[in-house]
Amino acid sequence: MAVSFDLFGTLVTADRPTNPATAIARELEARDVRVPDDWSARYVQSHIDAPDGAEVPLPAHVSRALSSAGVEWHGNVVRRAVVAAFDPVVDTRDGALEAVEAAREHGPVALCSNCSVPELVGRTLVRSDLERDDFDVIVTSVGCGWRKPAPEIFETTAEQLGVDPTALVHVGDDELTDGGIEALGGTALLLDRTPLEDVLAALTAHFETARDARDNNPDARGDDRP
Repeated sequence: MAVSFDLFGTLVTADRPTNPATAIARELEARDVRVPDDWSARYVQSHIDAPDGAEVPLPAHVSRALSSAGVEWHGNVVRRAVVAAFDPVVDTRDGALEAVEAAREHGPVALCSNCSVPELVGRTLVRSDLERDDFDVIVTSVGCGWRKPAPEIFETTAEQLGVDPTALVHVGDDELTDGGIEALGGTALLLDRTPLEDVLAALTAHFETARDARDNNPDARGDDRP
């Protein structure tokens, strides 16, 4: 049994650009990259044919959008511009530290976050009251290539934690994305029903029920006890 947490909106709040296209354009121009006049329109267009549920890293999207306008650049300047455009002020949500600590009482703990911007999850943790070592595993959509609710990101999280997806409880704030764990037989604890301060009680009740079911089911225990 194991627990994973969503990051943004669940454990922390982080201010993001209200207009990402404008923020990225500003950082590109600061690095002497020409921004086409119709940049806002190009930014919202799809330039990479990705499978359903796949994550497209934002630097790759921006690079293709610039290339579609004939813009050239050198090195990793586009990646650096995108990373700089997302430079959040971070607040740790009340109860976040206690919820992660409570999860540790029941097994390994992961962070499982949608994020198309490289380095953003790491910088967010540095600016929060959380520590990288609070988590046994950190899985991001930009890292594994799949966005919640795609089953692949939950499968990756469970595999790295050493459990079956059915034994994973995922805590998040978005039913559409974080609820995706339920398609694999896992459990979603959503903040609109289970606030962070109630996570300990909810996890304890869930895992006690799971243990009782296992103890009363010889097949689930993997032995032949009556």
